[in-house]
Amino acid sequence: MDKFLNTPWAVRIIALLLAIMLFISVSIEKQPDFKKPGEQLFQEEQPTTEEATLTNIPVNTYFDEENLVVTGVPQTVNVTLKGSTSAVTTARQTKDFEIYADLEGLSTGSHRVVLKARNVNEDLDVSINPSVTTVTIQEKTTENFPVEVDFFNQNKMAGGYTPEQPIVSPKNVKVTGAKEVIDNISVIKAGVDLEGVDKTLEKQTKVTVYDSDGNILPVDVEPAVVDITVPVTSPSKKVPLKINRTGKLPEGTSISSVETNPSEVTIYGPQDVLDSIEFIDGVDLDLSKIKDNTVQEVDIPLPDGVKSASPDKVKLNVKVEKEKEKELNNVSIKPVGLKNDQNLEFLDPDTSQLSLLAKGSTEEIDQLQPSDIELYVDVSNLNEGEHDVNIEVNGPQNITWTMPKERAKVKITSKESENEEENKDENKDETNKNTDDGSNPDSKTNTEPDKKQDIDSEKPDTSNT
Repeated sequence: MDKFLNTPWAVRIIALLLAIMLFISVSIEKQPDFKKPGEQLFQEEQPTTEEATLTNIPVNTYFDEENLVVTGVPQTVNVTLKGSTSAVTTARQTKDFEIYADLEGLSTGSHRVVLKARNVNEDLDVSINPSVTTVTIQEKTTENFPVEVDFFNQNKMAGGYTPEQPIVSPKNVKVTGAKEVIDNISVIKAGVDLEGVDKTLEKQTKVTVYDSDGNILPVDVEPAVVDITVPVTSPSKKVPLKINRTGKLPEGTSISSVETNPSEVTIYGPQDVLDSIEFIDGVDLDLSKIKDNTVQEVDIPLPDGVKSASPDKVKLNVKVEKEKEKELNNVSIKPVGLKNDQNLEFLDPDTSQLSLLAKGSTEEIDQLQPSDIELYVDVSNLNEGEHDVNIEVNGPQNITWTMPKERAKVKITSKESENEEENKDENKDETNKNTDDGSNPDSKTNTEPDKKQDIDSEKPDTSNT
């Protein structure tokens, strides 16, 4: 041993061992958190695990969609993933796996089917909730059904407005589903809200399929949305037209007839507005444009508050003839609007009559009688006293008039004051009569007893004293 220690190789070996020990010692001091060299060389780090539950994962169903209908498969399920943190995190973020129900090859009827997962990382454990479902497979059938429109809030429409028969496009829809379900279809409806509606309504509406108990049925509808037009009518009223003649006919020409086609129009609007309208005014016939028989088309003016008129135009068929004249004598003037406690006296003309010169077509003039003419003065707003008032003429429409005067002078008095005047006059006449009787010599013998009676009546009565 001493010989070995004295050899140069022993010294070299000892120096090498000391150097190795010194290196290891320094390395341990500089990296105190590292694992031991033996562990780093011979042991691997153990991976961590994680568990996550994903909700509302859709379920795909595979079956003969062309000929069969399937019910009972849940639309979504919850999926729990368990595995390494990295695998769970990736699956949770990408959701690139699939949950499905494989019904291929199954016959019609009810079946218990296990839901499966695929395209899942092999390092993950997958559990599905629910994992088993009962499905019903039925033959698919398709039928056409009409769509009915269901109005609601009809009582909240604008005042007086009402819906008419709705127009649905398309009128029929194609319904596809299990034959048993199709056989239970009672009605297919599209709802329309009429609250506040005051004009024709156009909208797109989803259709819903119901059974006889009002339950919604699980079927496919094509198209699922239909176009609906609801004509809305407002309150209406038929009224005649008042033709206003403007301008002047050529000299020697007279209108024999004016026919309106149509003679009435229908106006639409709020009921309170229609109630106040008896006729349409403002339909103008321009006489200056008429030389021969003609037809004029004129617009219907809308009174305030009226929304529309039907039709909005009318035709005026005008026939003209050569003008003829006729004089009507001593036509009486009548007062209109005289109060019950008033009397009226015509001062000018004092006869309360006028003569008129009438002009019109030959046929109209030949048939014209004095009784066809009415002259009147409106005194409805006049008080007692003398007044000048317009003389108005009411007669056949196609006749024109010429009067010697257009105004009359009238006097209005109160019947009460007039009666008082009459009583005063009667009393005055009676007084004058009595005076005349007292101065008549022939009546002296007749009046003396009366005078004596008067004198006796003035004496005091002493029979009771």
